[in-house]
Amino acid sequence: MIHNTYAPHQIYKYHALAFVPDTNSKYKLQTQKPRNCNSSVLRELVLEMKLLGLIGSLGSIWLVLAISAVVAQPSSSPAPVLDSAGSPLARGVEYYINPAITENGGRFTLIDRNDSCPLYVGQENLSGPEGYPVIFTPFAEEDTVIRENRDLRIVFSAFTTCVQSTAWKLGERDPESQRRLIVTGEAQSRLSAGNYFRIVKAAVGDNIYEISWCPTDVCPICKFDCGTGGGLVENGKRLFALDGNVLPVMFERKA
Repeated sequence: MIHNTYAPHQIYKYHALAFVPDTNSKYKLQTQKPRNCNSSVLRELVLEMKLLGLIGSLGSIWLVLAISAVVAQPSSSPAPVLDSAGSPLARGVEYYINPAITENGGRFTLIDRNDSCPLYVGQENLSGPEGYPVIFTPFAEEDTVIRENRDLRIVFSAFTTCVQSTAWKLGERDPESQRRLIVTGEAQSRLSAGNYFRIVKAAVGDNIYEISWCPTDVCPICKFDCGTGGGLVENGKRLFALDGNVLPVMFERKA
């Protein structure tokens, strides 16, 4: 606020009002002593006050943008994976893995590929009640539900004649199809990266997903040859393998 008084020789007097903090951290109004100034000084004063007003406006805009950015920030936790009933998959609970399209075979199961161990991950040839359930265990110990695009272990809830784990593991590359097969057993590497998979939301359909191998939670600095799983028919048996067609799946909680 400025009070101007006209005087000869184009001399003006003004009182500048300023806000200063008092001892109670509040603001009180203080009037500065009058001083003389010519027109050039007055113009400088007006310019300074305009700049202060502009800075204040910019500060307000910045504050609004900062608050908006915080409010609009998405949740850091990925969406939970949902079963066929629309409920989140839970750690340690048994689920059947079914193809989203029934013509693409039956439930996931253990496959005896060549009459020896290890057993391979695959599907029943026909849709039906056969097949083994699996248990999902997230790599993140704090996760109690299974989340999209997060590393997890998948283990068949089954007993076999092979004296080994029924955990899914990235296996060898088939020389004929050049696709990497998914077998069972424990990875021998220090990080056990071969035992960690991911569930990724499919592009279409409700509660339909894909299973991929890309364990970047286990080793964020590693470079993996990631791949998504699909069916591979070999000698009348349906194997689960990477690097080819993709098999959309759904998860059915065991009753």
